[in-house]
Amino acid sequence: MVAENMEQNHLLEVQDLEVRFHASDGIVNAVNGVTFHIDDGETLAVVGESGSGKSVTSLAIMGLVPNPPGVVANGGILFRGKDRAERDLLTLSRAELRRVRGNDIAMVFQEPISSLSPVYTIGDQIAEAIILHQHKTRREALRLAAAMLARLGIPEPQKRLRNYPHQISGGMAQRVMIAMALSCRPSLLIADEPTTALDVTIQAQLLELIAELQREIGMAVLFITHDLGVAAQVADRILVMYAGRVVEVGSVQQIFREPRMPYTMGLLRSVPRLVTDDAPLGHLDAIPGEMPNPQNLPRGCSFFPRCAYAVKGRCDAAVPELDEVSAGHEVRCVRWREIASEGEAS
Repeated sequence: MVAENMEQNHLLEVQDLEVRFHASDGIVNAVNGVTFHIDDGETLAVVGESGSGKSVTSLAIMGLVPNPPGVVANGGILFRGKDRAERDLLTLSRAELRRVRGNDIAMVFQEPISSLSPVYTIGDQIAEAIILHQHKTRREALRLAAAMLARLGIPEPQKRLRNYPHQISGGMAQRVMIAMALSCRPSLLIADEPTTALDVTIQAQLLELIAELQREIGMAVLFITHDLGVAAQVADRILVMYAGRVVEVGSVQQIFREPRMPYTMGLLRSVPRLVTDDAPLGHLDAIPGEMPNPQNLPRGCSFFPRCAYAVKGRCDAAVPELDEVSAGHEVRCVRWREIASEGEAS
């Protein structure tokens, strides 16, 4: 395990994290040496294709990697909670982790219906965390739960508290999960695709609520998404993952205006753009090929088989290190300087 003292302004530091899953036909390398940090009050958006390791990284932070078959093989996850005490989450006991989860760190899961218990009412499930962490009575907890549902735009919140998960829609279940996560005003919110099941009006309402709570309590957000438009809207910095590794990280402006990793460039080119009279419909680019098998990653850069800029003998020689492009901007590509020069020349 790796664990070094964290920077003073960092709320969370993930250091060289490795997560493996032992399957019947081999070892799945889900997360391979991931390192990043989140500052107090900051929003870090994590983007990448399905299978890139985004959700597994978040589960490792929460201590929810199923074991077996999963195991955190290496790394450190340093965190400062509301008491500002530094702790490595990977060394905590189950009881200590339960005190952190829901109170200091909360998570909105990708599939809300499967994350809610079918045998308890919505009100009881939201109130449970409030009673446990904020030491409120059941009546006070239900009042706070109803207030949070109302803030999320759910009509008749008192009535909804008496519903069971099967009695509500998928979009409403998503908002219930968000209410559960925000009810204890955590220091860090991990939001795994939180807007997937929501229409654009409720999505905008949710994003505004998260921003509002950030202003109120200084909450930081780890925002996992496939939607680059949402990432650009909510994030301070963007982290791009591919095949279990960080391949580029930088501010929103650096990633959108000066992407240096060919994979990041491909993601940006594949985003549909609004058609106007001045900008007619053009060809929508797609990244060729598929994500590599995590049980058998390519030698060298994992993006090598799909990359239009790849050079055999260089890109497949060894896994590139993250290289600094500019302050706060890093990229994992041995040819990024040459690619940038070619782009400027054209």
